[in-house]
Amino acid sequence: MSYKLEISEQIMTFTIDRPEIRNAINEDVMVGLEELAQKAQESEIRYVVITASGSQAFCSGGDLSVFHELKTEAQAYSMLKRMGDVLYRIKTLPVPVIALVNGAAVGGGCEIATACDYRLIREHVKCGFIQGTLAITSGWGGGTYLFETLQHDRALQMLTEARVYTAAELQQNGWATEVVRTDEDLHNFFKSMNKIQPEVHRAYKAIAIRKWQETNLKDRVDAEIQRCAELWAEDAHHDAVDSFLNKGNK
Repeated sequence: MSYKLEISEQIMTFTIDRPEIRNAINEDVMVGLEELAQKAQESEIRYVVITASGSQAFCSGGDLSVFHELKTEAQAYSMLKRMGDVLYRIKTLPVPVIALVNGAAVGGGCEIATACDYRLIREHVKCGFIQGTLAITSGWGGGTYLFETLQHDRALQMLTEARVYTAAELQQNGWATEVVRTDEDLHNFFKSMNKIQPEVHRAYKAIAIRKWQETNLKDRVDAEIQRCAELWAEDAHHDAVDSFLNKGNK
């Protein structure tokens, strides 16, 4: 199995477990995220933590060895919509969702982390919306969520630069909630979370969800997905992926 889903002391932890392929998303991980979204809705938990195995990568996005087989707009849309829908379900869970970013988060990996309420990143981590280098946009809702998270110009810059940012840069632009330098930093964050009654966390999360519903967040995410699918079918995207894969095989 490519993921682990555990509940301990009312904390639900989802771990992407494909370190040998930089924790890239495949069908199995997508099934796991759907399971997470369902169980987190039904369970009496305090919050959710999303992380990954190893220290090299949190998530490198979609597994190109699988997703590069998707050539047409319709094929791409099917995958993008499925991931977009499950990330929206995770974003709108009634409890806080924390990304523990233990390694690089690029492309779709950066979208997953952006969909979370908090982003705790290790000091060595680099993250970025690099989709532009493959001639597509973010396609799982991450661009929309980034504009919800950051000041407008910083969000637009992060998307259009299509590069990786260091932990220090991510803290400076506001994407990182906290840079975790020691295990004690991590312990202190969760200790602070645990001081507050779960009902309080849920009440404040409900305020955010109401805002997102009133501003048609789901419709905006769906429009992002549609546009990415259109760009996905273009020759420029397929050529860029071919070039990337060929470079990696040299």
